[in-house]
Amino acid sequence: MADISVAVPRKGRPLEAVLERLATHTGTTDLADEVISTLRYEKAVTKGQQAADRSVYDRLAAYSEGNAEYTLCRDGREGFPRRIVFDSVTWRLDDHEVRLIGREEPFRALRKHEFALGFDSADLVLEEVVGLAPTPLRDIADVNDRIDPLDTDVRVVTGLGDTVYHTLLATPAVADGDLDRSFVEEYVGPVCISPRYERLVEAVVGTDALDGIEFCYPSEGVEEEAAIAEAGLGVYVTVTGSTARDHGLVLGEPLFPSETVLLENESESRPVDERLKQVLEPVETELAVR
Repeated sequence: MADISVAVPRKGRPLEAVLERLATHTGTTDLADEVISTLRYEKAVTKGQQAADRSVYDRLAAYSEGNAEYTLCRDGREGFPRRIVFDSVTWRLDDHEVRLIGREEPFRALRKHEFALGFDSADLVLEEVVGLAPTPLRDIADVNDRIDPLDTDVRVVTGLGDTVYHTLLATPAVADGDLDRSFVEEYVGPVCISPRYERLVEAVVGTDALDGIEFCYPSEGVEEEAAIAEAGLGVYVTVTGSTARDHGLVLGEPLFPSETVLLENESESRPVDERLKQVLEPVETELAVR
């Protein structure tokens, strides 16, 4: 058994952020790059953007051949394409062995006391356990104050700085003046969001601003930016904002960072887990939560 077992996502930006951060501190960049590039290739195969010259079983066997450091597996979730995803990887950290273990929902694994430490998107914490309040939730440093201790023992330790933002977007006809939270407080009408983000948006805007607002959602197959352009106002995760501008939208206030966070179930933590937390301390521009 590894000294330190950590739950991580099976794929996507949060997993890549974790691999890159640990690689930086342990000097194992080649290993991290190999895992990331392999998973990106498998994603492209699943989406039909890349042609594979071997069967999925042959590819899995090839990835495992002669490799004792990491393992991949097939996504077994019902109703999902059986894409090759992350299973586990082992690192040496001083005198400790750190094993990252893939989970579909790391945050929920911590809530069920399966792990002391894990990484997941801050979005999921807001969607599941952050309490709603009249005033808005503005940054990750304030998240723990909104978690009911009777609901879960899990807390946010730090963010990894892989930040994109849930951002206000509007058509020029609607965005008359500053497009910020105060604008939302005065606005009456539809606000387009992804269905899964309803509670998140309520938390980061604040319940006082929701009077007169009716949430609406993109129809199946319709891009979020296109749906927001039709509604007039919406909230969506933006990276560069170029797609939003292509749909004629104005970018407003960044409401909340969509960031990978280190989570800890405080009732399960041991002294050895502190070593990994120290390694993951943020650098200058990143935010630690205490």
